[in-house]
Amino acid sequence: MHVWKVTKRSKEDNKVTKQSKFFYFIPYSLWLLFFVAAPLLLIFYQSFFTVGGQFTLTNYQTFFESGTYLRMTLNSVWYAFVITILTLLISYPTAYLLNKTKHKQLWLLLIILPTWINLLLKAYAFIGIFSINGSVNDFLMFIGIGRQQILFTDVSFLLVATYIEIPFMILPIFNALEKLNPSYERASRDLGANSIETFRRVIFPLTLNGVKSGVQAVFIPSLSLFMLTRLIGGNRVITLGTAIEQHFLVTQDWGMGSTIGVVLIVAMLLIMLLTGEKKKKVRVHK
Repeated sequence: MHVWKVTKRSKEDNKVTKQSKFFYFIPYSLWLLFFVAAPLLLIFYQSFFTVGGQFTLTNYQTFFESGTYLRMTLNSVWYAFVITILTLLISYPTAYLLNKTKHKQLWLLLIILPTWINLLLKAYAFIGIFSINGSVNDFLMFIGIGRQQILFTDVSFLLVATYIEIPFMILPIFNALEKLNPSYERASRDLGANSIETFRRVIFPLTLNGVKSGVQAVFIPSLSLFMLTRLIGGNRVITLGTAIEQHFLVTQDWGMGSTIGVVLIVAMLLIMLLTGEKKKKVRVHK
């Protein structure tokens, strides 16, 4: 009798849990429907229309046959790749050293803190820093080099983009390093491996998922940068994000802008598939 009551109570608890999960799933589903799926479908739908509203496939034909759009695509991929590599080279050692410090959570908060500041404010701050009369050129004058044109160059664009993206690379790598069992590193040292071999064969492979997450968080947004290309790069850096902005706000060719957006979304999905975590199927032998 007692076992029957316990079984009945457990079934009722499971039923209540399923109902509560379904209740919480409703707003999440509505959010995805109206703010993710619907905009994507609208962009895909709009890509098949001309400026005059006629249905056409010319937008996709123009994109893949025009050398201009292909160069923009290559530029976007190249700049995103360089930004990701620079960010990774800075972020991994920083996250590793940060994980060894005493007050690591406090230092991590200080690194994440700049992400709370509006991107536009940070861009204008760097305009003042890199301008002819800015602090960087004042320092160059002080050491005798003279004032240089730093703003509106590829170097300034890459530096600012790397600075902005660094926290998004550090955080997943830091989490992966924090979850790493310290006994693996000690075992590697006990087996005679030096610091470089320990990092190459133990630490880095075990934190590779954190690196992949960081690459996703940096590479994908870097593909569609347009504000920094205008304010810091001075429109010398042309990417797909810049082209989308021009088509929607300047030429009013929403069809072509949507076509570029569709191509950009497909490229982002490919990056997510390439850098996604691959789950290995475990076979149980009976």
